[in-house]
Amino acid sequence: MTSVVAVSSHLPETVPVHGLKESLGLKDQEVRRFTRLYGLDRICQAPGRSEAELLTAAAGKLEGLAGQEDRVRYVIQAKGIRTTAPYPDRPLREVRESLGLRRARTFAVADHGCATGLLALDVAGLLLAADGDPDALALVLAGEKTMTPFSQWIADVSIMGEATAAVLLAPGGGRDRVLGYASRIHGRADGLIDLSGSGLAKEASRIYQDALQEVVLAATEEAGITVADLDLVLPHNVNRVSWTVAAKNLGIPVDRIFLDNIGATGHSFCADPFINYQSARERGLLRPGDHYLMTSAGLGQTFAATILQH
Repeated sequence: MTSVVAVSSHLPETVPVHGLKESLGLKDQEVRRFTRLYGLDRICQAPGRSEAELLTAAAGKLEGLAGQEDRVRYVIQAKGIRTTAPYPDRPLREVRESLGLRRARTFAVADHGCATGLLALDVAGLLLAADGDPDALALVLAGEKTMTPFSQWIADVSIMGEATAAVLLAPGGGRDRVLGYASRIHGRADGLIDLSGSGLAKEASRIYQDALQEVVLAATEEAGITVADLDLVLPHNVNRVSWTVAAKNLGIPVDRIFLDNIGATGHSFCADPFINYQSARERGLLRPGDHYLMTSAGLGQTFAATILQH
């Protein structure tokens, strides 16, 4: 059974939402919606720093990695967007080399939008189980640069940040064990994910809550628990409104959903649940034996949920 050995994150300096009005072309009404209604306040931005530098900054803080580099068999980047660095840059290779992970196979997973981080956890667990070495480790990296207008904000949904996270995984262990995972794609046959198209945003909004509930229930069933058994929910930081509605639909008290980082970091692609995990640990919100949920949704109408036990 896959277990989380350590999680670390890197949170760059932040800028207020209103400070991005001109660069993003936001209207006053949109600024008010993002801040007053959606709960966004400050967004992590790292101008002048590359994606490789941001990912390395997160991974460099991992407890248990220093001195164990040769145990890492896989380095997996979870990409919310396929292309996040200009050719011929190779951020993931740079990270592997700077961390001294000489024995690691390196690749990225994508096409699940911001739910790809949870897909990467599942892929890492499958690879570690197939490897058969109880001492093997896998490193998952999440978080991206906002290179283009398409990746900087999602109209009427959220504003993207550049925080990053790193997750070290083992094929066994007694803490933070992965008990269940579910993922569903409700996308179009042509693969189009741009919500600016006619009808796409409306359709995504229509199915969002039901699709999210579907994966949460599927993951809890695989884990052998119910939603009522969840002690904490670590979501992606898209906006406060969507999670307030989700709490009601799922029957989860809002105070069990960790929302504090929505205003503090913005929505940092696949890194959000892991950043929220670290914050929850630091604040003593997870006790031994607690069941918690990581959940995300991505452009292309992809939804994922992972159940872990602390």
